Amino acid sequence: MLRILIVDDSPTEVYKLTTILEKKGYAVEVAETGEEGLEMAKRNPPDLILMDVVMPGLNGFQATRQLSRNPETTNVPIIIVSTKDQATDKVWGMRQGARAYLVKPISETQLLSAISEALS
Repeated sequence: MLRILIVDDSPTEVYKLTTILEKKGYAVEVAETGEEGLEMAKRNPPDLILMDVVMPGLNGFQATRQLSRNPETTNVPIIIVSTKDQATDKVWGMRQGARAYLVKPISETQLLSAISEALS
């Protein structure tokens, strides 16, 4: 069973994403902050990370950069899932090491397609 780590401080978004992922057979873990996400990913690297951007403390861009440059987690694909929808946000997210950048609200089809592509 593939494990996906959701790093998001919104209980509503976490619930929505978890529901979609568990229905498709993924095991889901949740971190509510960028710092917690970093620690969880380093301790037991997941198969994929869904990363919010706007969080207190370490934001998703900073966490993505640290994970993508860490030898222990560099091979874990990260998909940014954010309300930030400017072209510059998307470019910056990809430069930090994200494999994809999705803008909330996202559809189930959009999410599963991005995950499938990132894991292939």
